[in-house]
Amino acid sequence: MAGPGTPAIALLSKRKIAHSTHTYDVSPDAPNYGALVATTLGVAPERVFKSLVTEVDGGLTVAVVPVTGELDLKALAAAAGGKRATMAERTTAERATGYVRGGISPLGQRKRLPTVIDASALTHPTVYVSAGRRGLQVQLAPTDLVALTGATTASIATA
Repeated sequence: MAGPGTPAIALLSKRKIAHSTHTYDVSPDAPNYGALVATTLGVAPERVFKSLVTEVDGGLTVAVVPVTGELDLKALAAAAGGKRATMAERTTAERATGYVRGGISPLGQRKRLPTVIDASALTHPTVYVSAGRRGLQVQLAPTDLVALTGATTASIATA
């Protein structure tokens, strides 16, 4: 898509949610991708969150965790009210969200999926998540992110 016009940005604009977009140029295949994005944007890496599509007891769930840590699948399963969580296949994630890997946003997905956001997000005045395409992040209040995604918050990341 040309410009910052993504379903995620459209949702934020429609709901009149305060946000700002930030572009960056980092290869999605780079090691430590999230940390590189944070460095490029000049923000603390614990404020940059990645959206991971998972399967909890066979149903898709989005996990939003800081790029400084890893997703704790057992904690996610418990937070989502399930027994077992695994990472979803890339094609499944892309098909369900309407976004490509490296640009999956928790906002404006093709089908709104259950979402769990790591509780650490609430300790920051604003957080950064993918705006729906590679090279574009959106900064917004974590409370707005929780409200727009209908997410629950829980400690689902490991350092």
